[in-house]
Amino acid sequence: MTLSFKRFLAAGAIVALASLPTNAQELHPFADSSRLVSIGGSLTEIIYALGEEGKLIARDQTATYPEAAAALPDVGYMRQLAPEGVLSVSPSALLVIEGSGPPEALEVLSHAGVEYQTVPESFSHDGILTKVRAVGQALGVPDKAEALANEIDTALKAVEQRTADIAERKRVLFVLSAEGGKIQASGTGTAADGIIALAGAVNAIDEYSGYKALTEEAIIEAAPDVILMMDRGGDHSASNADLIGNPAIALTEAGRNHAIIRLDGAYLLGFGPRTAEAVSDLVDALYGE
Repeated sequence: MTLSFKRFLAAGAIVALASLPTNAQELHPFADSSRLVSIGGSLTEIIYALGEEGKLIARDQTATYPEAAAALPDVGYMRQLAPEGVLSVSPSALLVIEGSGPPEALEVLSHAGVEYQTVPESFSHDGILTKVRAVGQALGVPDKAEALANEIDTALKAVEQRTADIAERKRVLFVLSAEGGKIQASGTGTAADGIIALAGAVNAIDEYSGYKALTEEAIIEAAPDVILMMDRGGDHSASNADLIGNPAIALTEAGRNHAIIRLDGAYLLGFGPRTAEAVSDLVDALYGE
């Protein structure tokens, strides 16, 4: 029978955790992962890549790949979790990517009587391998995880080698949105920043971390050769014509050459099993095959 968080409290099923694990070395096999909820699209992809999807009973909204994952119950967006939504599917274990939230929701979940582990997130080559091994440890399949990590490591090294000797690296402006003509772009410390680096290019914005709206002066000063965007619709989408029509972008090399690259967001920014392929596609678009 499904219990809401209030009924968990009434039943006295509160397990206080001294701390939540933050690196692969601290993760340990779940006592019972037969009813697993995964929060974080890359974690869900890794679980499928490990062949452990039979344990999954639900996922969050960022889990859009593989297609089979979409058939699982959706417990909400990873950064706007509601504890009752997560607990409504009666999980035996929660595997949560670092950066999920809000903090108060995570606090509730970590004390809800369901074993809870956090997987570290780092937008880098090594970060992907750490994440794969962490998931493998939590699910009790370290050998399968090591094999997958080695496969990903080899693929990433191969694509990185393609750009090792490039002298003039492209300057890339990652545009998150252009709603109302305001360019919201990535600085450092983001998945976009990490994928640009893996593709042998340079983030055109390095003055701040995270995502911020840029002034026209900042866009011109960034001098991007290429604009990179997630290929998506909705309120945050902007046509190529809209971007090129931006007065500041029009003055850059990217604007003059209509150099705009669009890739699926989960594919491009997931930092999971498909990242080497995504980097290869980005290298092709940036530097030619």
